[in-house]
Amino acid sequence: MSLRTVLITGGASGMGLATARRFAGAGHRVVIGDRDRAALDAAVATLGGGPGLLAVPVDVASPPACETLVERTIAAFGRLDVLVNCAGVWLEGPAEHVTEVDFDRVLAVNLKGTFFVCRTAIPHLVSSGGSIVNLASDAGLVGNAGASVYSASKGGVVLLSRALALELAPRGVRVNAVCPCDVATPMIEFQAAAYGGGDPGRYKADLLARYPQKGRARFATPEEIAEFIYYLASELAAPITGAAIPIDFGLTAGY
Repeated sequence: MSLRTVLITGGASGMGLATARRFAGAGHRVVIGDRDRAALDAAVATLGGGPGLLAVPVDVASPPACETLVERTIAAFGRLDVLVNCAGVWLEGPAEHVTEVDFDRVLAVNLKGTFFVCRTAIPHLVSSGGSIVNLASDAGLVGNAGASVYSASKGGVVLLSRALALELAPRGVRVNAVCPCDVATPMIEFQAAAYGGGDPGRYKADLLARYPQKGRARFATPEEIAEFIYYLASELAAPITGAAIPIDFGLTAGY
């Protein structure tokens, strides 16, 4: 893959950080955006710093902040070749308990933020013949009981990605969605702590019990997801656009 400038939202932890590490390790210029400033500082230290790395505090729920993130990327490196939207939040529980504040927060980060970073990045990606990879979820492909708002947000990311792929194909930009299963990230730990009823181990075991591997089931690793994102951004994936690709050990295969 030729030298590229890669912008990653949610880049300070989990799949975003693993993706940043994969691109930076291959010599690409990397911009990581995240709302957690302390995590950004830690990520910069982890990635080794240097002139090819830029960390930008950003709340993607704010369209002006999304615009600033892209503008700072262009100001620093002069171009944008790959956009990876990893920023996301989780919510679960019975639908009748969801408040408007909860609903707005999840949609603002997971869907609205993805859209407005894409919107601002499009002219630059057209100039470079670049690509977009949006992080959706298995819950964006099939319903996830007890996570209606999260499922709606990620389903929106899937169809947003497909619509943008059709819109931008004549202009030379590819757009795809990656739909991971449960991944061994801080988000899983948050879920287990917040929704595990005091038994996070049982919570995680119940998640794994849904997988077709049964007793051999495990969570995907951030590095496994990052490797596939890296591939989707490469020239080898030139025919792939408008795809919503599950990385889920077959979890959604029977639907």
